[in-house]
Amino acid sequence: MTRLVLATLVVAALTGAPARAAQDDPRLAALFAALKSAPSDEAASAAERQIWQIWTENKNPEIERLMREGIAAMQEDDQDSALDAFNAVIKYDKNFAEGWNKRATVEFAMGNYPAGIADIERTLALEPRHFGALSGLGQIYLALDRKKLALKAFRAALAIDPHLAEVRHAVEELEKELEGTPL
Repeated sequence: MTRLVLATLVVAALTGAPARAAQDDPRLAALFAALKSAPSDEAASAAERQIWQIWTENKNPEIERLMREGIAAMQEDDQDSALDAFNAVIKYDKNFAEGWNKRATVEFAMGNYPAGIADIERTLALEPRHFGALSGLGQIYLALDRKKLALKAFRAALAIDPHLAEVRHAVEELEKELEGTPL
């Protein structure tokens, strides 16, 4: 499979197909505003879904295919194939934030926390509003028993999307647990 992915990338690179960084999509500004003003978690969910859809879009059909392949592999719990697909996405377009985020998710699932953190940092450098990456960072820090850092990451995610119910719950639990502990 790896040879096929690499061969496809070489062909795509030679055709000069332009990549597009979905995090720069002009539709996102209004969707992030809708998240902040949504009166309920349910009302915010449509904006969240649209943001995720835009983040995974790319004008390059090869990157679109690789993203679909990686996501399908994740759903099938085939972490190795998912990692191969997202590695290829990143090699082809280093400025595609969602490629980095998806790879971080796979690395987290594989227990490779340092690599996941590095990929989330890259995701956030490209798309600072990436509430999913911030939430994932919080999960990694929880797995590493670094609760203060987890709380900081979760709070940052909620500052962008206050309608993340599970993240809000995690913040409440961590605040209770860390009460009286200086941050």
